[in-house]
Amino acid sequence: MVFDGDCNFCRVWIRRWQHTTEDRLDYLPFQDASITARFPEIPREQLETAVHLIESDGTVYTGAEAAFRALAHHPHEQWFLDWYIHSAVFARTSERAYRFVASHRTLFSTITRWLWGEHVEPPQHFLVRWLFLRSLAVIYLIAFISLWSQIIGLVGENGILPAKSTMENLRRQVTTANIGFERYHLFPTLCWFSASDRSLQWQCAVGVLLSVFLLVGVAPAPCLFLLWLIYLSLSTICREFLGFQWDILLLETGFLAIFFAPLTLFPHLVRPVSSRAAGLPQVSQKQRLARSLAPPSRTVLWLLRWLLFCLMFQSGCVKLLSGDPTWHNLTALTFHYETQPLPTWIGWYAHQLPVWFQKASTALMFGIELAVPFLIFAPRRPRFLGCLALIALQIFIFLTGNYCFFNLLTIALCFTLLDDAVLMRFLPKKIMCASFPPLPSTLHARLTWLRRIASLALACVFLGTSLLQFSSMFRLPIPWPNPIIAAYQWLSPFRTFGSYGLFAVMTTSRPEIIVEGSNDGVTWFEYEFKYKPGDLKRRPKFVAPHQPRLDWQMWFAALSDYRRNPWFVNFCVRLLQGSPEVLALVERNPFPNAPPRYIRAVVYDYHFTDFATRRKTGAWWRRELKGDYLPTISLHWEGGTP
Repeated sequence: MVFDGDCNFCRVWIRRWQHTTEDRLDYLPFQDASITARFPEIPREQLETAVHLIESDGTVYTGAEAAFRALAHHPHEQWFLDWYIHSAVFARTSERAYRFVASHRTLFSTITRWLWGEHVEPPQHFLVRWLFLRSLAVIYLIAFISLWSQIIGLVGENGILPAKSTMENLRRQVTTANIGFERYHLFPTLCWFSASDRSLQWQCAVGVLLSVFLLVGVAPAPCLFLLWLIYLSLSTICREFLGFQWDILLLETGFLAIFFAPLTLFPHLVRPVSSRAAGLPQVSQKQRLARSLAPPSRTVLWLLRWLLFCLMFQSGCVKLLSGDPTWHNLTALTFHYETQPLPTWIGWYAHQLPVWFQKASTALMFGIELAVPFLIFAPRRPRFLGCLALIALQIFIFLTGNYCFFNLLTIALCFTLLDDAVLMRFLPKKIMCASFPPLPSTLHARLTWLRRIASLALACVFLGTSLLQFSSMFRLPIPWPNPIIAAYQWLSPFRTFGSYGLFAVMTTSRPEIIVEGSNDGVTWFEYEFKYKPGDLKRRPKFVAPHQPRLDWQMWFAALSDYRRNPWFVNFCVRLLQGSPEVLALVERNPFPNAPPRYIRAVVYDYHFTDFATRRKTGAWWRRELKGDYLPTISLHWEGGTP
């Protein structure tokens, strides 16, 4: 391949082609003195106007055809040449485009530098995979430790929704309906084998152990599969308490990560190929070969990016499609900081900002959720800008509200928008290593081939379900074939292919349930929860990435009637029974010696105070009594009435 060595645009793209074709092609500038002697039949004037490809049989090609034939020397880059040969329209368009670019090389050189910088070579994602998998390991670790500290109070034998009772009811139902192995698909949980408190704790403990293994790089793919399986098991048995969008997002991300992880049992630390640029020792030829034979799956990488796109874009769309006037007139954030489930003290200050700032912030949020996701599919530098914008949004959400590990998980997905070249600028040299598999054996090569096939099948399922969800969200009357709908319904119990969209309708008030106990039915004492608003003078706390599941469910329960929340009635019954496992979920028990005779729940309307009120009273909240939520209940019999 002969090119113009004085043209910066040519040099940049020739460098990319060299990485693609490797040693299958020689690249020489026409300024090289040997060119005239070797190819006297090609006038220098022609060499100055276009690239020339000289094949080994002496055939010469120029322009777009030369470029496509050069790339076709790589077995996976032949599709451009196929189009060129079989489509006259594509061929003519390509040649015209080539001539236009060739006559404006200075302009396109500037555009190339802006879009790709100095790294137009095919991007590599070994460090990206390393960083993403370690981030996911930390998130799994947080999720399991957080749940472990609450699970006995939530679904233990003396918990709010006992897993043992749930499984007993299910066994009776499947026996009556004569359902066999299909039960494991309809209700996928390991609690089919045991639903005891010890079993629940063991599932959390194994999840913590596997997270640590994943963090250090031991058997990443098997660990990810088992982590997904255990979290699915716990999500299924915990029902309402693990039914949040970030629980589904963790399952979906974790499932995709199984196919993204390297097929290795133990970590093999190998420095990146481009270590010279990072000031590191050069790698050996063996390491180069290992790197080229086991790259991260680009199919799964793009599926992870597509998941991030769906998460952000759907979150913006549902707000507009819901018809909520607060989103349409940009006043939603004047309510959000106050009415969100668990605000932080920074959220209190954000609520005090003027209306014009709240409207501007809402407009900026729409820009990030609706426009920035399309930068995911843009060239290198715009994609990096999109990554920074998405991470900035998550940091702001983290500072003003407690959303469990949702922000960390979204940021981990943002890491997939980067490449190794940019990470080398920020990661310390001690960390600038990635976990690569050794030189593949025959078994390893077969497993890699099988996983490549599985990744393509996964892409078909993943994209199909996403398109179905988009059509449903936009209410498009698409006549989907019955097999696709049946497949989507079959996958639904696994909670792994979900749609997203937080706060489609903004809550403009904050009803707060206050649970009270009494021994005489006259004097009532409040139960204080650990994190949800109660005491007016208690400052809103930072609790994320831990999620107090009971506190979160109390926020949802306040938006409806207790009849729609049978778990809440069970919770109050456990308070009457004095269940220590459930009482461990609350901050203050006003009846430390014996459980109360009566329990009731009332609803207050909570509001943030302003600066003047807080300086005067020290209160962060003010409240107004709205009425009863749950009428007085008791476990004792008086006059034949419970």
